[in-house]
Amino acid sequence: TVYDPPSAHGVSHFVSRTIDRGTIDRSAGDIAEDLDGRAVSLTVGVSRHTLSLTCTCLVADLDAVLAVLANIIMYPAFHDEEVGTRRTEIVTMIRQDEDSPAVMASEGLLELLYGAEHPYGRRPRGSVESVERLGRDALHAFHAARVGPRALTLVMVGDLEPARVIESADRVFGSWRVESAADVVLPPPVPATARRVQVIPMMNKAQADIAYGFVSVRRSDPQLHAYWLMNNILGEYAMGGRLGDSIRERQGMAYYAFSALDANVIAGPLQIRAGVNPANVDRALASIDE
Repeated sequence: TVYDPPSAHGVSHFVSRTIDRGTIDRSAGDIAEDLDGRAVSLTVGVSRHTLSLTCTCLVADLDAVLAVLANIIMYPAFHDEEVGTRRTEIVTMIRQDEDSPAVMASEGLLELLYGAEHPYGRRPRGSVESVERLGRDALHAFHAARVGPRALTLVMVGDLEPARVIESADRVFGSWRVESAADVVLPPPVPATARRVQVIPMMNKAQADIAYGFVSVRRSDPQLHAYWLMNNILGEYAMGGRLGDSIRERQGMAYYAFSALDANVIAGPLQIRAGVNPANVDRALASIDE
């Protein structure tokens, strides 16, 4: 999602929802029939820095499945009908997010830490307004700029001979020639100089969700493993950490409490999350401070 142009917030997520819905020579039904016939379930995901297509297949089906995946990756059609259907689904997802205290708390924290226009501070799905502006031309433009052989990483795991894997990959991807756009330079976040608090009123919600956090470290930081261990102790596994022990087990205040470290290409966030009764917000924050 860091590659979303300023005028097309949410386009990478939109692409992830439509890339497997037909190519220039195969319909979505043809693709589904090919994969279903081999008991293959394709998962398409998007994160800040990656668009991923993942599946498991029989070794005997490797070449056939790899050919289907290559066709999806290289030649998506983004048919108008599919784009319209997926747009409606994405708008519904965004509105569901806007009704979720947990999502709004997390997205609100990232906006505070990085700024609303920073790639790490933007809402990954975009807004209803930005998504409604996106059409197949925007999806094709993003695909042409960002999906190409220079950016492709192919990982295959199983009872496979390396020589065969290389030959199979070269057969389907070897002729792919696309000039990708220049990489995005991510600005470092502006350091906070004071504690900031944002309250997002949401009426008729029985639970208050807390997102409390900091800008932490890059993935390349030499202290990464120390931060990773700290997060593990703090609450990566919820009930097994200090947060869960204090806020939930000893004080009985939280429906959930955990921490999450996202060291990334630039300094990523360390988030502390908790869901509490609205009457216990101040007590929960004081406990997190401790």
